[in-house]
Amino acid sequence: MSVARSPLPHGGKPSIRAAVTWGVVVGAIQAGSPLGLWWLDPATVYAVGLAAIAFVYIGFAVADGRWRVIALECCVAIAFVVVGAAGITGSAWLLVLGFAAHGLKDAWQQRAQYVSGTRWWPPFCAAVDWVVALAIAIEIIAGIHFHP
Repeated sequence: MSVARSPLPHGGKPSIRAAVTWGVVVGAIQAGSPLGLWWLDPATVYAVGLAAIAFVYIGFAVADGRWRVIALECCVAIAFVVVGAAGITGSAWLLVLGFAAHGLKDAWQQRAQYVSGTRWWPPFCAAVDWVVALAIAIEIIAGIHFHP
């Protein structure tokens, strides 16, 4: 009788390397998302993306169950919504700042394990955030207009 081995390390949990790799892939897709939503200006598409990823942590916080964690994650998500909203009509550099800052928040989350049960999510999300921040910065420098 042989025992089947899981293709995933650590008893079935995704590796950090896999999380980062998938984060880069999803980040590239998100960086190109304004092409799929051509009727919206890119700043709006990126701002919605920034708000959406910020709110994922609220779900993790609710699963964690601690009121302090839920309250903090709600406040952090609202801050990213405000930055994203400001980037819709203001400087697109605010969107770069928002995604880069969210990536830093993810890196802190990974190190601190503030919200329980999120081992693979912070490195995945940080990779997404930093790929999108870099793509937006390159677009700005290349002269792509973010507002109609």
